Parts: sequence; structure tokens; C-alpha cells
Amino acid sequence: MPSSILIVDDEKNTREGLCTVLEDDYDVYLASSAEEAFRVLDSEAIEVVITDLRMAGKSGMSVIDRALKMGAPPSCVMMTAYGDVPTAVEAMKRGAYDFLTKPLNIEQLEIIVKRAINARKVETENKSLHERLDQKYSFEGIVGNSVPLQNVLNQVKQVATAKTTVLLLGETGTGKELIAQMVHQNSPRARKPFVAVHCAAIASNLLESELFGHEKGAFTGANERRIGRFEAADGGTLFLDEIGEIDSATQVKLLRFLETRSFERLGSIKPIQVDIRLVCATHRDLQAMVAKGSFREDLFYRLSVVPIRLPALRERADDIPKLLDHYIHFYSQENGVAPLKIMPDAERVLTAYAWPGNIRELRNFCENIVVMRRGGDLTAYDLDGRFAKTTIDVPVVTVSIGNMDTGHPTAMEHVSRQTSYSMPLAPHSLSREENEKRLMRNALIQSGGNRTKAAEMMGISRRTLHRKLQQWPELDVE
Repeated sequence: MPSSILIVDDEKNTREGLCTVLEDDYDVYLASSAEEAFRVLDSEAIEVVITDLRMAGKSGMSVIDRALKMGAPPSCVMMTAYGDVPTAVEAMKRGAYDFLTKPLNIEQLEIIVKRAINARKVETENKSLHERLDQKYSFEGIVGNSVPLQNVLNQVKQVATAKTTVLLLGETGTGKELIAQMVHQNSPRARKPFVAVHCAAIASNLLESELFGHEKGAFTGANERRIGRFEAADGGTLFLDEIGEIDSATQVKLLRFLETRSFERLGSIKPIQVDIRLVCATHRDLQAMVAKGSFREDLFYRLSVVPIRLPALRERADDIPKLLDHYIHFYSQENGVAPLKIMPDAERVLTAYAWPGNIRELRNFCENIVVMRRGGDLTAYDLDGRFAKTTIDVPVVTVSIGNMDTGHPTAMEHVSRQTSYSMPLAPHSLSREENEKRLMRNALIQSGGNRTKAAEMMGISRRTLHRKLQQWPELDVE
């Protein structure tokens, strides 16, 4: 679909001449006055406005001012006589893209129009990207409402708008980079860069250059000047993940930056000032490292102005079912497959599991089962070996079988109660069928042969249980 251009000029020959030049490649709209231009802007999705400055009635400046106030403003180009160049420059200060002096150079006009269209596309894409980031890293976008998670989010809300350094603590896989992104995206720096550096992934002899940059000739192989991550993050947020892994030389330079807000590139003595928000993260015990002498005490206190500890997933077990549902639907949509259903028995096991890899492990688990199973029901029997030692609480129904004095059953004399027992999963060395048989037999015994209760205990439908018993009649309890 061709881009749309509005040409505004009170001289008919100029309007129609420009239309003739551009109409083969673009949808061109014409207006002879500012008022007519306003009507076109209100009714059409215009991408570029080319307007004369001097017109009868309102000037071209009013057209530009009106266009730039729109929700999706077009790129604006001012046409002006040579003597009015200062006015055109003022228009650019107010947001116009460029200006052309009369008499117009057609080749120059075509170049500027193409650039204006591309500039608007980039601006629109950037705006869309920022909107998606705002949504992704909003507080409402976080999955879970457990107390430990809400405590973290409340701390993030308090610290996001400040300038202070933040230290994120927690086990690997707890979402420290996500929280760092939230701090940035909910701060006044949200439209500036967010630069992340994984300190443990960069060799110690290269880390200082990676962070602070270097001058040409600073060391062997430094063939040109390099801008470091600190300069790249100017105006925004620098996230240093695994800060406990940096060596002593880099610790000294980082401490100096925190004290002076300046640094020098390797091979230079010229200080460089940058305005950045520093957020650091580690899974290590920095205080223990300070005690051992492997981490500077003064740097530790500089970094831990606002420490935020992220809970392990096992500490927020209430969120596990929501996280499972979220990631299963996400990966189902991403891979174009039907979402599978986690049955109650499997959900109990997954909720009770310790998740040593935290959210990262849960996310990878969800991607695996979505891709490999492609829909259907997921039961406890389908879980892999890592869950074999997990114990879950299962409701048990005890049924009175009769009068103990006479030995005869008493009609309708049932007493049901809820209790719990620890049910270890069957050994992983058994086949899936053997596991399923063992658990089904156990459920039938515990339910006193009541198939409805046995099916509920196993998290399957009564119809499925009936079909299985037709396949394995030896399991039935009479």
C-alpha cells in the first residue's frame, strides 16, 4: 500500500506540479489552505505533510503545529523562500522533519520524502516497541500473587523512580534480569537504553575493556577505539548480572565510578562522565565473600544501597499453577499446537516439587511438554525422573463395610472423611504402564473399590478409569 502525502500550498501550479511528480509512487492529497489541510488530517491517515510557509490566512507553521499534535503524527516538511530559512529552522526545532527552499529541486524533494517516510516508520516502530515493553514489564504483567512475590514488587515500585543503585539477590533462575528490566521500564529512564552485561560470561582480562571501553593501541589487538557498556548506557540503566564474579581490578574501577560518576577508557587518562542507573545482581553471598577477602567491603556497601531479595520458586509455591498455565499457553501459541491440560494429580506433584532451577527450570519444562506432547492430558505418570521422589497429599475416603457384630454389611452406612498420606511416585525404572497400574490399584484399594473416588484421587475421569479397568481387569477391587 503506497504511503500518503498531503501537499499544502495556496498556489495551484505548485500544488499540481508536486502532485504530478509524486502521484506515481504515493497517494497524494491536496489542500489550498491551512483550514482545508486540517480537514484532510482529521479524515485521512497522512504520513508526510509538505506545506508552504507563507499562505493566505493561517501559515504553514499552524499546519505543522496541528499535525505534530496528532496521536500518530506525520513527518512534516516545510517549503519556504530562501529569506525565510530561519523560520523553517524554527519549525524543525518544533518537530518538523526538514525543509526545502524554493524554487524546489525535484531530485532533492524525492530524497527528502523517502527519508521522511522511513523516519516516520522507525518512529512508529519504536513507539510500538516501547508500548510492548511497557506492557511486558508492567506490574500487572507479572504472573503470581503470592506474598513473597508481592513484597518484591512493592519494593520495586518504591525504588523504580529513584536514582539509587539496586542490588538484586537470589538463586539462579529466580528472574533477576526481569526485575532489573521492571526497575528500568517503570523509571523516568524507560525511553533510554537498558544495557545488560553478564559478568560471568566474559573473561576477566576482557571485562574491564567491555565495561569501560579502550583507546586504540591500549593493548595488543586494540586496533581501534571501542565504546564500553557504561557509555552505551548513558541516560539509561546498566544491569551487571553476576557482579560477584568480577576481579579485583574491575572492582576498584567500579568503586571509583560509583564515587565520582566518571571513568577512563583503557589507555586514556581523560575522565568520561555518564548519567546511568546501576542495577546489579548475584546469586552469591557477597557478605561471605567480603569476609573471605574476595570482594571489597567498600564496594559491597556502595552496591547494596537498596538490596532486594528474590524468593526461590519453592518459597512461592502458590504461584506455580499460574506459572504452569501461563507458560503452557505461551509456548502453545508460539509453536502453533493445542495447549495440553495438566491433570490434578500432576499439578499436585509439580506444585510440591522443589524446582532447584526455579522459574527457568519451570519454563523449560513447559516448553518441553508442549512441544513433545502436542495437546492431551498430562498426568503424574507422564512426569520424568526428576519428580520421582516428590511426595504429594492425596484425599482418602474410608468406607464403613458393615456391622462388625454380625459381619453383614449395613445398607447406606458410609462414613467418609478427608485425610492425607504421602504417596511417593513409582520408581522411574518401571515402565509407564507399570507405574499406571500400580497407582490405579493403590487408588482402588484406598477408595474401597469406589471407582468415582478412585478416579478423583488419580485426577482422571470415571470413563477413563472404566476404560483402563476393561484393559486391565485384574486391577479391579470387588
